[in-house]
Amino acid sequence: MSMFDKIRQQKLLSFTLLLFTLSVGILIGTLISTGVRAEKGQAATDATPLAIPNPQQLSTAFTQLAKRLEPSVVNITSKYGIDEEKQMSRRRRPAPNQEDEEGMDFFHRFFGPFRDFPQQMPFRRRSGGSGVIVDANGYILTNNHVVEEADQIKVKLNGDQKEYDAKLIGTDRETDLAILKIEAGRKLPVAKIGNSDAVQVGDWAVAIGSPFGLEATVTAGIISAKERDLLGAEQFQHFLQTDAAINPGNSGGPLLNINGEVIGVNTAIATASGGYQGVGFALPINTAVKVYNQIIRSGRVTRGSIGVQLLPRPDEALLKVYGSSYGAFVQSVEPGSPADKAGLKAEDLILAFDGKKIESSDDLVNMVADSEVGRTATLTIIRGGQKKELLVTIGDRVKVWASNPRISGREAEEPSSGEDAQAKFGLYVRNLGEADREDLGYEGEGGALITKVDPGTFAEDIGLLPNDIVVSINRQPVKTVDDIRRIQSSLRPGDAVAFRVERNLAALRGRRSPQWTSVYVAGTLPPKD
Repeated sequence: MSMFDKIRQQKLLSFTLLLFTLSVGILIGTLISTGVRAEKGQAATDATPLAIPNPQQLSTAFTQLAKRLEPSVVNITSKYGIDEEKQMSRRRRPAPNQEDEEGMDFFHRFFGPFRDFPQQMPFRRRSGGSGVIVDANGYILTNNHVVEEADQIKVKLNGDQKEYDAKLIGTDRETDLAILKIEAGRKLPVAKIGNSDAVQVGDWAVAIGSPFGLEATVTAGIISAKERDLLGAEQFQHFLQTDAAINPGNSGGPLLNINGEVIGVNTAIATASGGYQGVGFALPINTAVKVYNQIIRSGRVTRGSIGVQLLPRPDEALLKVYGSSYGAFVQSVEPGSPADKAGLKAEDLILAFDGKKIESSDDLVNMVADSEVGRTATLTIIRGGQKKELLVTIGDRVKVWASNPRISGREAEEPSSGEDAQAKFGLYVRNLGEADREDLGYEGEGGALITKVDPGTFAEDIGLLPNDIVVSINRQPVKTVDDIRRIQSSLRPGDAVAFRVERNLAALRGRRSPQWTSVYVAGTLPPKD
């Protein structure tokens, strides 16, 4: 090795040793500097160390609730058969245009998606919903609109995914409830019933059901409001409002509290899109239990009535004029009713029922409806500035209002000229009464109110809708149902028929203020079946 190489090697070794010495010095300096910031045995700060909680503390409640309740929640499929061959090519009409609404929500009851069978088969329609098992022998609570007029009802259990034919035990249209029964050959898991009177705004709420056919879907939210009354709802429907996500197909399924107890039956949503927008409604379970118990005992629901029409929300000034700041204001008394026999009169103000204060019309209706038919109750009223007490015998709601289909719930029959009628429209109508005019906000003269349109019929094909008011057929005026019967009896298959109806376009778009417009629809009567 040359002298030059030895010198270069010594320089490289010296440089390496220098770098190593500097690195060790920096490391020692850092350790010394860090160590002097806190004395021995003293914490660096006064902060408390953070602890990670047990994950079960965060998720157990909802997880356990879902596992426990899912087996008692069922999927319901209702099938509706229509035999007309012409229906094989029929398609659903689009929904009314909803894009011009100014924040007004639609009030929807839930139906599952419609499905068409192959073209070679008669058209059939299916709707889907949910239900909850409330008795181990196979009794199921659901909504009436899920199964109403179905030709066949199928129930699928979440536990074993088996499907069973269901028998309809009974229904109550005024609360939109229905009771089904399946024969599973074994005891079934049952949901625990809660007490909806104990529910408070802000409580947790959990919904389980089959939205869009997606079985055993669990969603959570809170109770947003109680005693919610909705436009278009029935007299005895006062809902729990929730923001738990519920959609078409959830209808009839349970709304639960955080303890896994059923506190409501999911029934409707308010939405402009047809889907979830954070506003759902469930019928309180306390109301549902009363209906259920009556149906399983007698097959029907009996409600008390005294036969009075009440002003829904009387103005404070009106109440003051009649001598009180509260009470139920009597608009009219049904002739021959219990109220009539007791001496109650229009413009009476009812202040108490059996000593219980009546704050509003709803209070009186609910108290009377829950009363046993045939018992005597005491009404405290004020008339002409003086208080009086009247004894009234509670009557059966259906019998008291037997002549008023709007209140009794009876549908008018389809007009016809008898069993041999040559023309069938497929619609149900009744005479337009003053109560109907008030409810609908209709000020026109005459007309017959369409209460129902059968699917797959001439009436549906030409576009007639429930709540349309028929004012003429083939240019002949219609003032009563008898007019429709007379005109219908003269028609034969193949005849052209033109209807002029008054239609509330605002109601179709979810608006409150009525907008009645003349609509003309026509078609050719099909051959006789």
